[in-house]
Amino acid sequence: MYSNEDYLIQLLQEGGQLDPAYVQDIRSKMGDENLLQFFLEKGDVTETAIAQIAAANSGMEFLDLGNVMLTEDLASRMPLETARQYRAIPVADDGSYLSVAVADVLDFEVLDSLPHVLGREINFYSATPSGIARGISTIYGEEDDAGADAVTVVGETTDDDVDAPIIKMVNNILVDAFKSRASDIHIEPLETSLRIRNRIDGKLVEVASHPKKLLPAVIARLKVMSSTMSIAEKRLPQDGRIQIRMGGKEVDLRVSSVPSNHGESIVMRILDKSALTLGLGQLGFLSDDQDTFRELIGLPDGIILVTGPTGSGKTTTLYACLNEINKPDKKIITAEDPVEYELAGINQVMVKSDIGMTFGAALRSMLRQAPNIIMVGEIRDKETAEIAIQASLTGHLVFSTLHTNDAPSAVARLADIGIKRFLIASAVRAIIAQRLVRTLCNKCATTGILTEKEMSVLNIDPSQMANANIMVPNGCENCKSSGYRGRSGIYEVFKIDDEVRHLINQDLSTPQLRKRARELGMRTLREDGIRKVLVGKTTADEVIGVTMADKD
Repeated sequence: MYSNEDYLIQLLQEGGQLDPAYVQDIRSKMGDENLLQFFLEKGDVTETAIAQIAAANSGMEFLDLGNVMLTEDLASRMPLETARQYRAIPVADDGSYLSVAVADVLDFEVLDSLPHVLGREINFYSATPSGIARGISTIYGEEDDAGADAVTVVGETTDDDVDAPIIKMVNNILVDAFKSRASDIHIEPLETSLRIRNRIDGKLVEVASHPKKLLPAVIARLKVMSSTMSIAEKRLPQDGRIQIRMGGKEVDLRVSSVPSNHGESIVMRILDKSALTLGLGQLGFLSDDQDTFRELIGLPDGIILVTGPTGSGKTTTLYACLNEINKPDKKIITAEDPVEYELAGINQVMVKSDIGMTFGAALRSMLRQAPNIIMVGEIRDKETAEIAIQASLTGHLVFSTLHTNDAPSAVARLADIGIKRFLIASAVRAIIAQRLVRTLCNKCATTGILTEKEMSVLNIDPSQMANANIMVPNGCENCKSSGYRGRSGIYEVFKIDDEVRHLINQDLSTPQLRKRARELGMRTLREDGIRKVLVGKTTADEVIGVTMADKD
């Protein structure tokens, strides 16, 4: 617990806190091992006395954390992992110096390392270990439950030393990311340090910085956990998967390693299986769009495309669709690269291009399985597009994704890869473009107003404000002081009806098709985002940020 037990016992004797004869008697019976802990448990000395005498002999102040106002906004000054590792918490920040309380002011490694780890000038204070533990719980919203931090790798033998420093460090990285609702973890070697960043609600947040010398051991540990990655191979990219249990839940991690100029960089995507059971309302569809979408996914045949950039939630939307229509009387087959989640009752096929199992090859095989519904992870080439269209024209309902910025652009994209426009018009039933915006924390969001600039940028008419419920972020323990918790979608639903089919066959340009689609009632991404601002689900800044190209 303490780095210099003998020295502390000597100081306590000199200060009259412990009787030297009593100490000598106990030492003759127990030896020196855990002697100070024995005195603590017997009540011969208190944590406060130890912290005070250590402070006095280090030229520092003792801080009774029970009398200090600790708030959640202090969490941004020091990552949780660092607080745990160094048994330290930030207590104040005046802009120039960060005030930090530590459990052991005689641990000179802590005093030397923290200023470099945090990149700040630090004023150190002495505090009790139990006060630090309670402070961590207060600032970071952590439960004082060691079991919640236990990490078990599925399939790994129990021979590993779970108390080894590197194993504990890696486990802490995983636990902190999971508890902060991160979607992925970035372990990045820099020139002189090892940086840890988590992506939380779409935003990358730096959570820790470690000495560069730890990189090989951290990378090796993660490769061992994945079981399919080679520790010896450091020159080529590798992919793997880790299955772990923590906090009573099973969590899957998709691991990617890439050699960089400063060493191997690893990104782990946390696969959240709760996305499998999301309803359309939880995805972000308002009631009218939910009705439209249910009508579309209930069609017997045709293609439904979901478009948007990488990370816009397309796969989650497709899984939610399959979950909604997955019934015993329907045979559903998917072709995915890779299979991210296992869906009960659905046949999933892993695409492996290196052995010839391409999307096209998988689709051809799937059609011989007599499915009702097919999901293709992505239409990347003419072969896949042609087979998907053929399947839709022969009585199958096909779901897939495309990388386009808006819904009408998907028509031009299919034409560019070689699909005839009359086939596009005949096969496609709807195209849904989507983006993700952060949603306001329902625990702390407060009533607010839109600025004139925001109303101007979003082209909001003052008449729309009559029944608006504008909310703004605030920050609390529930959202880790960010003001936001979770993300939801904004959507552009482009239904292909008879008139639109005629327009597609006329070979209209994308701007012309988009203009006509809007005249026929298509709501743009920005317009859908505005609706969600007006009902208090998100903010104008979020909508503006993800719809910069959507200005018409």
